[in-house]
Amino acid sequence: METFQWLTNLFTTTDSVAHIALLYAMVIAVGVYLGKIKIGGISLGVTFVLFAGIVAGHIGLTAPTPILTFVQDFGLILFVFMIGMQVGPGFFESFGTQGIKLNGLAASAILLNILVMFACYYIFFDTSNVTNLPMMVGTLYGAVTNTPGLGAANEALGSVFDSNAPQIASAYACAYPLGVLGIIGATILIRYICNVKLENEEERLKAQEGVKANQKPYKMHLEVTNQYLEGKTLLQVHDFLNRDFVVSRLVHEGEVCIPNRNTLFHVGDQMLIVCAEADHEAITAFIGPKIDVDFEQQDQPMISKGILITNPKINGKTLASMHFSSVHGVNVTRVTRHGIDLFASASLPLQVGDKIRVVGPEDAVNRVTNLMGNSSRKLNTPNIATIFVGIFLGLIFGSLPIAIPGMPVPVKLGLAGGPLIIAILIGRYGYKIHLVTYTTTSANMMMREIGLVLFLASVGIKAGSTFFSTVVEGDGLLYVLTGFFITIIPILIVGPIARMKFKFNYFTIAGMIAGTYTDPPALAYANSICSKEAPALGYSTVYPLSMFLRIFTAQIVVLFFCG
Repeated sequence: METFQWLTNLFTTTDSVAHIALLYAMVIAVGVYLGKIKIGGISLGVTFVLFAGIVAGHIGLTAPTPILTFVQDFGLILFVFMIGMQVGPGFFESFGTQGIKLNGLAASAILLNILVMFACYYIFFDTSNVTNLPMMVGTLYGAVTNTPGLGAANEALGSVFDSNAPQIASAYACAYPLGVLGIIGATILIRYICNVKLENEEERLKAQEGVKANQKPYKMHLEVTNQYLEGKTLLQVHDFLNRDFVVSRLVHEGEVCIPNRNTLFHVGDQMLIVCAEADHEAITAFIGPKIDVDFEQQDQPMISKGILITNPKINGKTLASMHFSSVHGVNVTRVTRHGIDLFASASLPLQVGDKIRVVGPEDAVNRVTNLMGNSSRKLNTPNIATIFVGIFLGLIFGSLPIAIPGMPVPVKLGLAGGPLIIAILIGRYGYKIHLVTYTTTSANMMMREIGLVLFLASVGIKAGSTFFSTVVEGDGLLYVLTGFFITIIPILIVGPIARMKFKFNYFTIAGMIAGTYTDPPALAYANSICSKEAPALGYSTVYPLSMFLRIFTAQIVVLFFCG
């Protein structure tokens, strides 16, 4: 038996580094593998790490509380910061005409979640027990399947209850599984409440695609026939039309050139123009008719090349400020960002990670290529400095006391709110202070998932010792029931309003609901019933604001009502 004493010590000596590392590795690995199991096509994903941690804590596999708390908080900081970096670039752009309506509906659903939680608290629970409201907060975030909100609430409770904070992860774990099912079930129920026919919704999306196509780049060959343009410069024509377009090549008397703002137009000139599709008819009517000519076949040393921007010095500079045509002798015809083609407007700011399409003489294009960087290897290297500078600033910002009238103590955004807000701001405006914010999607997801599983494992291990007594002997079934109400009631109110009053497509509503609840399984369901991108669009439009509000309101509710 003494031969295996080292193995016994490894599992029982809770303060050894080897034991702590082994514990986390075991809990995370088991949780991730079990989370891949699908029941009815739905899986709990990495959230199962929480349940694996609960089981480990229940059977006595644990670690010193200060270590668990540190790993929990560090994982939370890393997780919410990388979320902020992901949503930051599109956070403010999500408030377009449609975006304002969708985000307003999402914010209403979030407020209703909180109101239903308080209603359940006053109806079903003893309000004289100071731990019941914090446990309902845990139920709320399990019901809406929002782990960052759980982390924010946990962190705020630590400042209210010191070391005796209630283990709200128990209530979260009770409400979470039915929360996932409830979101999808309520989304399906809206379909019948509003008498939605999926095939009709698909037809509506097809009809709308023609309108969306007008925002895409459009390429055409024209011949100048308007006598008014004789001797006018490209800049004068551009200003007169008051529409953005790029002349990438021009043929004058048989010679191909790359025009700049001072190039003169002459009747009979042929040109290759790129513009927004919505503008092509007006430009054609003013300049001249389309012609059938292939500039690629002209005997000129012209090339067209896609160039990746990896030079940090280019970050944030507009196309106009780069003077591509006048200084470098090339034209930029389009910009591709995150797989989406953008029209090369003069005011468009360039970002590291963008791919620009450049047309010009080969030697000039090569010079621009060197200027832009064009090194995919650089993009595969995460910008660690930016991440930790942001975390540093986020922790300072989250620690600032904010005095609010009626509050006995100043409010702090804390370990979750501070880094989240700073990450959003850096993700959107970091280039203005020369911070390279580009991170590959895979690198961002990896760091997010590492932070998330460390947080979930820590919370689960800490809650494990009391979880089963809470569920079996305590109010576990009440948490499940009230969590179900918190999940479905707001959806059944907001969903029909979005359909009947605002006339949103059902698939957009399904994506909006998934984004409001920040729930990937619900988005997967919405995508499975739609062949278009409407669910993903609805999800991405409301996700940034919803994630922010989930985290922010968690702290506000705890600090205002649980103190």
